[in-house]
Amino acid sequence: MNVLLISPRTPDTFWSFKHVLRFVSKRSTFPPLGLLTVAAMLPREWSLKVVDLNVSRLPDAELRAADVVMISAMLVHEASVREVTARCAALNKRVIAGGPLFTTGHESFPEIEHFVLGEAEELMPQLVADLEAGCVKKIYRADTRPSIALSPVPRWDLIDLRNYVTMAVQFSRGCPFDCEFCDIIVMNGRVPRTKSPAQVIAELEVLRARGWKDMVFLVDDNFIGNKVRTRELLREMIAWRERTRPEMGFLTEASINLADDAELRAMMVAAGFRKVFVGIETPDANALAECHKVQNQGRDLVAAVQTLQRDGLQVMGGFIVGFDSYQEDIFKRQFEFIQRSGVVTAMVGLLNALPKTRLHQRLQREGRLETKSSGNNTDATLNFRPKLKREFLESGYRELMKKLYEPRAYYQRIRTFMRNHRPAGRPHLRLSWADFCAFLKSFWLLGIWYRGRAAYWRFFWSTLLKRPAQFREAIELAIIGHHFRRVAKSL
Repeated sequence: MNVLLISPRTPDTFWSFKHVLRFVSKRSTFPPLGLLTVAAMLPREWSLKVVDLNVSRLPDAELRAADVVMISAMLVHEASVREVTARCAALNKRVIAGGPLFTTGHESFPEIEHFVLGEAEELMPQLVADLEAGCVKKIYRADTRPSIALSPVPRWDLIDLRNYVTMAVQFSRGCPFDCEFCDIIVMNGRVPRTKSPAQVIAELEVLRARGWKDMVFLVDDNFIGNKVRTRELLREMIAWRERTRPEMGFLTEASINLADDAELRAMMVAAGFRKVFVGIETPDANALAECHKVQNQGRDLVAAVQTLQRDGLQVMGGFIVGFDSYQEDIFKRQFEFIQRSGVVTAMVGLLNALPKTRLHQRLQREGRLETKSSGNNTDATLNFRPKLKREFLESGYRELMKKLYEPRAYYQRIRTFMRNHRPAGRPHLRLSWADFCAFLKSFWLLGIWYRGRAAYWRFFWSTLLKRPAQFREAIELAIIGHHFRRVAKSL
């Protein structure tokens, strides 16, 4: 059987890092991990081809050659999905669709014949059997949370790793917390399920054997959701690093209570973790209570961020504007908090009610829902009627994003971060050819071509002279800031 697996095109969003790609000569930031994992669940004797629309085009010939088309998508991919499925319909090709976009809203896609709703591990054997028998059902639904010990090593051989900035591995699914706006617990539950450490090491070993030397994103909903299992994994990762001396580093997502556990932070750094995304959301205590962000309540959030930075972790932060309890000073407070904390990568989004979340249900009861969410939390839109005026929130949000990423404020935030940050181990001063090329492009584009060149050169020379050990990381952050400025400008 010939199966064509399609990863839809990601629009220009905060996390797409589209405007960074030209600096590093890559085509996409992240590989389609879910699709590659599904591919590993299909029979080896089947003929499989992966087309990532962020990397390559989709010729009609590829569609015609396929016996069946499989597509996996998130909410943000809807426009691309509809383009692909329209082409499939025109060529009379059967489509099987899965992923969050369909798990929370497959009813919106009457043109698609078959759906895999929920996690695939326990569904794929039946789907494979039905495909071979020629009797595929309309819907395959996961009614339980499967053990992800069943999850195979992704089919990395189906893509060219050189097209991507960062690889991806998953250790756990689920999060123990219950934030009202979050759809993670809808899709993956509140009881974190983990792979064995041996599974994760096996996946890392495959990437190492294929020559991967850059960052790997552990895409967990909350890496420390089950601290006992996390410690088990970290011990194995540390031992693996000692045996193999890989050049790759790691980033992940974790809740702010990581700041309470010095031993766990030390283990993460020893295992090679360099960055962590934390849902900070807001400095407003009333808003944290409103959205049931219990893990963030009653603590000094700036101090927590700086604790992580001092221990060697670069904190990327998520922030939200639009809670009912907000007052009109919220934009000023958000800006001051972000600048003071030194969270360089600060993703600020307007609150959106995602399908099937508790927030969505509440706003529906209150008659305040207006449209569905785009899945792009930085598109400057609300999909519900807010307590504060919509115009105030949307215009204030746009101004906040522009202010955060204008060169002077952004470079100042990097300086604050570097004062707090204590990188693990010896500074990595040797430049690869790719690093050298990226630096040259940054000198030309940020230092000569684009607005903010004067601020760039002040930042460049002050970092080189005062903090040479952090220079490489500083220039990397300067390049990333260019992407964020482009996104902010487009709002």
